[in-house]
Amino acid sequence: MSEKQFEQRLKQIFEYFHQRPELSYEEYNTTSKLAELLRNIGVDILDLPLKTGVVGEIKGEKGKPIIAIRSDIDALPIDEETNLIYKSKNPGRMHACGHDFHMTSILGAAYLLKKDQSKLNGTVRILFQPAEESSHGAEEILKTDALDGVEAVFGLHSAPDLDVGVLGTNVGPLTAAVDRFEIEVIGRGTHAAHPEIGIDPIIIVSNIITALQTIISRNLCPSNSAVLSVTHVESGHTWNVIPERAYIEGTVRTLDEQDRILVPKKMRKISQEIAASYGGKINFIWHEGPPATNNDKKLTEMAIKVAQNIGYKVRIIQPKLGGEDFAYYQEKLPGAFVNIGVGKGESLHSPKFKIDESALLKSSLYFKNLAEKALITIDKN
Repeated sequence: MSEKQFEQRLKQIFEYFHQRPELSYEEYNTTSKLAELLRNIGVDILDLPLKTGVVGEIKGEKGKPIIAIRSDIDALPIDEETNLIYKSKNPGRMHACGHDFHMTSILGAAYLLKKDQSKLNGTVRILFQPAEESSHGAEEILKTDALDGVEAVFGLHSAPDLDVGVLGTNVGPLTAAVDRFEIEVIGRGTHAAHPEIGIDPIIIVSNIITALQTIISRNLCPSNSAVLSVTHVESGHTWNVIPERAYIEGTVRTLDEQDRILVPKKMRKISQEIAASYGGKINFIWHEGPPATNNDKKLTEMAIKVAQNIGYKVRIIQPKLGGEDFAYYQEKLPGAFVNIGVGKGESLHSPKFKIDESALLKSSLYFKNLAEKALITIDKN
């Protein structure tokens, strides 16, 4: 297959997945197609207890070292609003985060690695992970033997703020820890004409919302990026009743682990004290999500050199406060995560988000070369 034919095949695969998006933990057709495409090129499929997602393996003459390259596979609950001829066929479902690009890039790398299998200096595991958008899909992979013996892991994300041909990364955190909170305020309901005999949860929750915003600005180091956002407020059902309860939820994003520990402690204390001052109570619930990604210095420097060698313009980018459950892998073993330019345009999660297909070939070549270089480098060490 010529390079031009290979690129055309990548575009066909990309368009297939773009038209058939599936939500987290529902990626049955996607999983089946990925397994089919891997088997068609002779890649071994590991027998793992996964409902969705698939892991392939390409083993050279030497079985070790073992490295992994990872793609997520799920889509978002969004109605697509692009004018693409291959737009989503599934109503209310869209690949608006580029996971179709990720899958195609890693499939292309698998094809190229399989072609040169006899030259491989070890084994490459191909991880097609479900449910990244749920923030817990990586944990499903980690419950299996998929990473047994793996010494390094690499991943990517499409970047609509970078031109095609540009790769962005950095040592250390690249994305934030993503946690969710819920606060239920319990007051005492009464007639709106007699607030003096009730405890108004709306007054309490309003004060809590305002006070929570001081945690980042007055308790964290100003040079540490973090954000606390209240995104859902709910209370009452009619105009003439002071309700019994109020409810808020939102998200906290941090890059520093100590900040991540401190913020919920402060939130709970502030909320409890404000509620108590009005005679109310609170229930505080903290949902821990993925930690911040943490790019290994040596692996990231190697990833940058490989990118430069195949013609990428490399940008050292600042951490962002979006989340990525690739971080769960990096808690277990060293890894490097990169952003690959797909053409500047609409942001991730936009119903108008598009990928420039010309980014596919270089991305596949990159992960093929990165896997080969990683095996050689780890073996020497």
